Amino acid sequence: MKEEQVILVNQDNEQIGTMPKMEAHEKAVLHRAFSVFILNDNGDIMLQQRAASKYHSPLLWTNTCCSHQRVGESNIEAGKRRLQEEMGFQAELKELFSFIYKAPFDNGLTEHEYDHVMLGSFNSEPNINPDEVEAWKWMSPEAVKEDISKNPNDYTAWFKIIFDKFYEHLFNTPA
Repeated sequence: MKEEQVILVNQDNEQIGTMPKMEAHEKAVLHRAFSVFILNDNGDIMLQQRAASKYHSPLLWTNTCCSHQRVGESNIEAGKRRLQEEMGFQAELKELFSFIYKAPFDNGLTEHEYDHVMLGSFNSEPNINPDEVEAWKWMSPEAVKEDISKNPNDYTAWFKIIFDKFYEHLFNTPA
């Protein structure tokens, strides 16, 4: 199987090339990514626990899904594709905001991403892909915030960064 390519970008999110995903994470090169948050009608967030077989951050809790856009794919198209691949359902998504972050891992890899954060709604049980997802659960944003402060090592590095921005967006943005 050919290794997935990521889209390299500059600080203005302008595409400057592509690179194999692993190489981009080894070299900490800035690349385009997305993070999807799914809320139910109660305002709870669907979290996923990454599969034990993942090459980084296995068994850690994170947002509903995240990945990298493919060349020629919009952020929304990428989010919908990955939501189906990982969680086994479809939802309408809207982009909330984007930002750059850098998160090194213990294994020498680094996520350096221009991340597009998206929001969708779903009120049923996902049909998770066991190659990607170990487990899932609903949690209120307040409970997530509290649990991250009590158990930070249970969560992915990027989720802790993104969640603060997402929480602020949820509760400090005019409707």
